[in-house]
Order: sequence, then structure tokens, then C-alpha cells
Amino acid sequence: MFYELEFRALFLFNFLGWINLLLLASGVSAKSDGTSIALRPRFLPREQLTTLPLIIRRSPAEPTKVVVNATSTINATQPNITQANAGWSAVTQGADKQSYYVLMKIGGINFRLVLDTASSDLWVVSSGCETETCKSLPKYPLDYSSPTFQSVNENLTAFGESFGDGTYANGFVAMEEIEMGGLTVSGQAMGFVTNSSVVLADQESGIVGMGFQRLSTVSSKVATSTTLLSRLVQQGLPYPMFGLSLNRQGGSLSLGAIDASIVTSPHNLSWNSVTEFSPFGAESNASSYLHWAIPLSSFSVNGTQLTPIPSQAAATRNMSLALLDVGTFGMYGPFQDVVRLYDMIDGARLVDADSGQWIVPCTTNILLSFTFGSREYFLRPEDYIIGPASGNPNLCLSWPRGLPLSSDGIDWQMGSAFLQTVYSVFSYGIDRREPPKIGLYPLNDNQTNITSGSTQMSSTVFAPQTTIDTTLPNFLVPTPTFTTPPYTFNTSVPASLGGIVSSGLASSTYRPILVEASATMGFNASAIPTVSPAPLVVTVTMSDGKTSVTTLSNAKVTLGVPPGSSGAIGVRVSYSLFHAVLMMLCVGIIMQV
Repeated sequence: MFYELEFRALFLFNFLGWINLLLLASGVSAKSDGTSIALRPRFLPREQLTTLPLIIRRSPAEPTKVVVNATSTINATQPNITQANAGWSAVTQGADKQSYYVLMKIGGINFRLVLDTASSDLWVVSSGCETETCKSLPKYPLDYSSPTFQSVNENLTAFGESFGDGTYANGFVAMEEIEMGGLTVSGQAMGFVTNSSVVLADQESGIVGMGFQRLSTVSSKVATSTTLLSRLVQQGLPYPMFGLSLNRQGGSLSLGAIDASIVTSPHNLSWNSVTEFSPFGAESNASSYLHWAIPLSSFSVNGTQLTPIPSQAAATRNMSLALLDVGTFGMYGPFQDVVRLYDMIDGARLVDADSGQWIVPCTTNILLSFTFGSREYFLRPEDYIIGPASGNPNLCLSWPRGLPLSSDGIDWQMGSAFLQTVYSVFSYGIDRREPPKIGLYPLNDNQTNITSGSTQMSSTVFAPQTTIDTTLPNFLVPTPTFTTPPYTFNTSVPASLGGIVSSGLASSTYRPILVEASATMGFNASAIPTVSPAPLVVTVTMSDGKTSVTTLSNAKVTLGVPPGSSGAIGVRVSYSLFHAVLMMLCVGIIMQV
């Protein structure tokens, strides 16, 4: 009897334990807990990114859907790919409004991974991560016997990245099959994180870096490995490039081509040469490509042009470099430039020297612009105003923020505030044939409906909606001064702008089409591959002129759950175009009868 009771008690204990584990698994939801979070800096592992921010932003209670072309609402989908070997994925803005993620599969498991053009590695939090920042996130299950998982050195090769805000992500390197935008890469070396202090929102589980090979931590640890972007290029994209559109809800990522639903006039793409960087110390004896950085020619306030002051003029040949980074929320510039910019806006003042935060009158209608090459790109108040301060509703926090002088010559970090106004194309370059380039395509008519000589945007004043929980100082904050730090790289090895290199880029089997491409000339626009996403809304026009519009339905997937297992986190990510069109055609036939 005693043994029977003991057995029953043990069985009951184990049963309750399993129930508890199931409840914990099912309790993970895609909803935000509504707590306040600090304004997160970008994820680039680079010195002096930013200091403690002034802004405290609240996460909304529900994740935000992607709004495409202002009329179509969907979280993620796959298009009709009209270009062989090209890929496409919806991009979603995180619930914290500070990051953009794509849905990817790692070993057949769905994850949301943050896009970052300022780093190069792919990493995901694993079930071995028990730090506070990992607790509520979908994780890669290390006890899952994935048929595509490949160990590297018995999982003893360390993975580790430290970021400019002091956070870190540590773990080990292994290989898994990756699916991104409908394209599959097997045996991709990546980081499986077991210890992290990186704050990820909206059930995001890691980062997918889209930078150059030289910036990769994994590649420095595993000699035969390359980045995910490099692997995609090696496998044979239509062209070694990717295109990115962002808006305040989401956007799209195209791989190997540009999104034809957004770039309707490819000849209006303006191309800019990416700069090389000299080696770090005795890293090598040649310069190479490191960051998606291009020269900033000028910036303006209401048509008055200002020339940037380079922080490392001698090393960068008197160029002020700007990094285009989807991983940066907002926009940052060196104090020496940002001070001059705000000096030209009536009522603007510095309110936090540590974070470089300025405020402007919420009623301002000042236009800002940034010139790359010979093309000027405009920012309206709705692009650069963050929101009114809770205690001072007539004063709005604004981009850009000021940064100390850089040690690598990258003075400006053009994040979401700028990238939401353009479609950006990152051309990877071709070994011995073509240098990397960045193409910019103005969105929202910001090129055709705005002139640099205008004194105001319009008679309608932008009314910011998001109130920022912060208290502004009631005194003038002095502008800090900085000493120029020593240059990071080896100046004895010259680095050129748009130089041809022999390795580290795409295979020379690609036929170059952008060698001489510049602001508005030197390239065959029709030769640029395109993808055409399927419509997200079906509109049927009847013979009497009446129209009927239907938004296509979505199917659910789960995050962080292996194939064949039940999951707790449902996300709407795809739809059936065939069924939607068939339904609408049937409705149209019935109405005609």
C-alpha cells in the first residue's frame, strides 16, 4: 500500500509538472505587457553609439499590422515571384515602434528576426537562454532533434556580440537550414544565444544582419563560413542586391531584385558608391568593405544648405560618412552638425546633453533635407518629429539626435526617420567587376512635390499624436564639447570610395549593370531585376461601375515551435490569393445575373 501511494504521488507530481510546462508554453503570447521601455539604440557593434536616452516610450497593447500602399493590411505574405531565384518578404514594424522584423524559418521553425544593415551575423535566442530578456520570447529548442541542425566543434565554438548600448548576446556557433523570403539556405553558420541582455520586443527572437562579410563575428570564428547575405548571393540571386521599403507599420524586403509595386520608375533610382575602410591594425594589408556607408554631401533647413563637418577629415578625404541602417530607430548626427541644424529652427533647444536630444515647437512646418551625391531627399515634420513631451505638449522631441565625434569616420546614422522616406537598394558588388552601391528612390512624392527653395511645407500643420512620457528641463542645457578621438583604422593603407576589390563580394559570374551608375545616369534601369508581390486587396468592378473590395485572408503560424508540434503563439502571416480571387469572381457573376 505504501509503495502504491508513493507511486501515485510520484505520478501525480510528474503529471502536474507536465501540465505546468504546457501552461507556461501556452502562456506566451504576442501581446505586449504594456510596460514602459527605454528608447533603444541601434544594434550595430560600434563605439559610442549613444548614451542613456531621455525618452521613455510605451509599447502598445497589441502588435501593429503592416500597411502596404496605405490601403492593404496584412502581417506577412509571399508574392507571385516573377523573377526566378528572387525572394520577397513582408517587413513588420515591432510593437515598440523601434524595430523592423521579418518572418523567417530556422530548422523549419518560425521566428521573427530584427533586420539590421549595420551588422552581419544571424542569431536567435535558444532554450538555453534564461536571462530576464529571454524569458517571454519564442526560442529555438535545443532539445529538438532537427534533421538540418549541424554542430560546429560540438557546440564549443563561442558566439558573442557586444553592442554600443552596453548590451550583449552570447552563446555558441552551429549550423541550421534557413528560409527567408521564400529562399532556402542549408548549413548556415549562426549564433545560438544562451545568455543575452538585448531587449527584443513583440516576440522578436534575434537579429538577421545584412552587412558585409568583414563585420561578421561568426565568420571570424568559423573559417569556412560566410554570412547569410553572402550565401544567398553565392547561391545565385538574379542580381547581388536587396531592396528595402519601410513605413510606419511595415514594408517589404526583396532579395536579388527590387519591388516593382513600389519602384514604378527604376530610372529614378539614384546610385551612391559605398566607401571602403582601411584595415584595423594588422588585420590585413588592404582596405575592404565594412559598412553600408556613403558620403553625405550636404544637409539643409528650409532650403538653406549646410556642409557637413567630417569628424575624421584627413582619414576620410574630407568626406562626412553616413551609415544607412534599418536597425537604428530615428536618426543621429555629430553634435557639430546637429547644433547648426537646430540653430536654424526657431524655438529649438537642447534638452538632454547625454542623449543629444533636441525639442522643436510642435507646430513647426520646417523642411529638412539630406543630399547624397547630387540628389536631395526631404523630411517633413511628420518624418522627423518624435512626439510631444507629456509635461510640455507644445514642445516636441525631434530627430536627429546628437552624437559625440566618431573614431571611424561614420558621422551620421540614417535610421528609420530617413529610410521611411525612400526605397533603398543595397547592391553587394561583384569581385573585380563592380563596387557596392546604394540606390535611393524617393517615396511619398517627396521629390516631386517639394522644392528645396520652399519656406514651408504647406499651410496644414502636422499634429503629432504620440505623447512621450518625459519631463523637460526648465533651464538651458549647455552644448557639450568633444575632443576628436584617434582614428580607428590603419591610415597607412588607403581606402577608396567605390573601389574595385578582388574578393569578399559576389562572384564574378554576375554580369555588372551598375559599374558607372551615379545619381541619375550610367545604368540600364530595365536590366534591374524586379519582383511583383501579389495584391493584398482584390477589387472587382461590375458593368454598372460599382466596385467591391475584399482584403485577402491570412492563415496562422506559430512562433518557436518545431514542425508537427502544437504551439501557443499564433501569428497571421500568409493568404490564399486563388481562393480570394475565385470568391470575388463568383460574387461578380452572381451580381451580373
